[in-house]
Amino acid sequence: MSDKLAEIIAHKRKEIEPLLLRADKLRYAALERNEFRSLSSSIDLGSEKLGLIAEVKKSSPSAGVIAKEFDPVLQAKKYAAAGASAISVLTDEKFFGGRLEYLVKIRQEVEIPILRKDFIINEAQIYEASVAGADAILLIVAALDQDELKRLLDCAYTYQLEVLMEVHDLKELERALDTDVKIIGVNNRNLKTFEVDLKNTEKISEEVPEDIFFVSESGIKTPEDAALVAGWGADAVLVGESLMRTDDVNLAVKEIMESVPD
Repeated sequence: MSDKLAEIIAHKRKEIEPLLLRADKLRYAALERNEFRSLSSSIDLGSEKLGLIAEVKKSSPSAGVIAKEFDPVLQAKKYAAAGASAISVLTDEKFFGGRLEYLVKIRQEVEIPILRKDFIINEAQIYEASVAGADAILLIVAALDQDELKRLLDCAYTYQLEVLMEVHDLKELERALDTDVKIIGVNNRNLKTFEVDLKNTEKISEEVPEDIFFVSESGIKTPEDAALVAGWGADAVLVGESLMRTDDVNLAVKEIMESVPD
């Protein structure tokens, strides 16, 4: 685990201590939920278009503040109106300027699947995600040991949430494939140096089975970048910073989703 990720996880363990006291109440509430939207179905656009998980993000450790005038609900509505496949909502507050309440509000305003993007290390966070209205969660292989990874994946499936399982290298991919994973995301950002290399998608894609949905994350700024990773086998891309910065969300979304090599 990189130093920055270790710092984030250490903080997250302290942050969720109050949540653990409400775990049973949240678990029962999660059991009552019966309406879900399928992330995998939404990003499965075949060869005609590239799936797009458009991210609502205020800031990040690498980029600093991305959106000074931040309206998460308006941004999500723009993504949905432009035809994005799904929406990723950062809910980590300390490092990414997110809040769970953003996801709750966005859920009420859009009809496409919502991914809760956070550092999930305990089942209580999964119950919380479900109650808030998430349809899927992120699990980061580098942040979890193998038993934790399998346990949290099983928990998510039990509560009808899909999982985007994030890997950074081939060793992590091997661990991911040792689970019942259905959607794998490759993070093109090196967690130690924070440098981005889109070729990480090419390297990982060669080892991802065809029956698993494959998502390329981080560093995709232009339609050309999207076309590149699509050519390497990505079924979808997760894009945040460039979409948060653009003046024309509608055009940017359409250009990314139409960036499929002939």
